[in-house]
This record gives sequence, C-alpha cells and structure tokens, in this order.
Amino acid sequence: MDRVRSEVRARYAEAATRAAGSEPEPARAAEVAAGCCGPGGGGSGPVDVAFGAQLYEPGEAAGSPEAAVAASLGCGVPTAVAELRPGEVVLDLGSGAGADVLISARRVAPGGRVFGLDMTPEMLALARANAAAAGIENVEFLHGYLEDVPLPDAGVDVVISNCVINLAADKPAVLREAARVLRPGGRFAVSDVLADPDVDDRTRAATSRWTGCVAGALTRAEFTAALVEAGLTDIEIVATHRVHEHAAAAIVRARKPAPR
Repeated sequence: MDRVRSEVRARYAEAATRAAGSEPEPARAAEVAAGCCGPGGGGSGPVDVAFGAQLYEPGEAAGSPEAAVAASLGCGVPTAVAELRPGEVVLDLGSGAGADVLISARRVAPGGRVFGLDMTPEMLALARANAAAAGIENVEFLHGYLEDVPLPDAGVDVVISNCVINLAADKPAVLREAARVLRPGGRFAVSDVLADPDVDDRTRAATSRWTGCVAGALTRAEFTAALVEAGLTDIEIVATHRVHEHAAAAIVRARKPAPR
C-alpha cells in the first residue's frame, strides 16, 4: 500500500506543480505516456478518447476557475450525474486541483458545503488557490487517504470522485469509507476506470500503469461486488468511453439504504 501511494503521490505532485506553473498540457502529456486517458491508450491499438478539461461541456464547469478545469486529469464529469441540490453536503474523493469541488459548491449553495479529500500536498495547495481565486468559501480541502476519510459517520449527502478510486491501494476499503460517511439515503456518484474482464497479467503487473489507471482498476463485476459488500444498493454502472486498450471509463452510481 505504501509503495502504491508513493508512486501515485509523486505522479500527481508533478502534475500539480506543472498546473500551478500554467503548464497543464505537459501534465496531460504525462497521462498519455503512462498509458491511460489519452490517444493510443498504452496498447497496440488506437484508442482515441477525451479526458480532463475536454469532457466538460459548455456551462458544465460554471463556478470553477478555468485553471482548475484545465488541470483536471479525470476521465469523466461526476457532477453531471450527481444531481446536487442546495443545502447538501458533498465529499469529493481525490479532489485534485478542485474543479469538481468548486462546481459542486455553486450547486449546493445556499446552505451546502463541499469537502475535497486528497493525499498530495501540492494538489491541495493548488485547489485552495483555485478556491480563493473563485471567491468560493463553502468548501474545505482535507489531507488524507481515501481508505481513511477524516470525516464523521453519516454526515455526507453525496460522494463523488473523478477517476481516482482506481488508483487507491485498497478499493474495497475506499467504498466502505464512502458508505460510512454517507447519510442513510445518501448517494454515491463517481466516474472511474473499469478494467476489461480479460485484462492481461502483464498490464496488471506494471506499476507505471497503476499510476496511470489500468493495473489497479476493478472489473465491472469486482466493483459491483465491492459496492454490495460496503452496504450500498441501487447500483448502476454505465460505461462511457474507452481510456485504454484494456479499460473503459464509466459512471458508477449507488445509494446507501434509508431506514424503513
């Protein structure tokens, strides 16, 4: 777990440093070179996909500074399907430069609040700078791990994430933590990477692919089983586009059961 975290942290610290220096394109180029989320897909066949800022439709990123969206390295737009409402509390797992946190903050105002959780200090600094530039105050960025969320039980209405759960060293633990912090009836709405059922062992074994997306990604069946084990229901998984020869991006939604 420590080795995986170290690899991922180093990768995204570099991306944050480049983005803070107004160099988001080199950060995106690094994603392509790592074999995920870019043309070529890291395999032998062409995989022409969009990722990061390219995925945000006009108007979808309202409330987030252009710099935050430009620094996005995600494979989806979870805020497009989370159905956020004023007054709700939202948690973004692996919040990066803060784009989805800031978009969410506008949607849950007035009365709502958004937490962004990230383990990379450089990303947290960038996210806080982006929030300050946008003048958004109903947000808080927390340092920590997805497997150990520093929030109390049952205090969050919606958990979102943009293609970060696949990078976690212990994904079932991440999903259990998401279920723990959700209120009864709370919603889980994330973008993530799903490995194909027949992904080969060589791709799985490459550490560099873990920091890119594929080696650590669950299959649809594995993700479903982990959500069920975490106690979540009403599971819906919809693939959106290919991000690698052996993987696809998907929207994953579920719900924490409400008391009867």
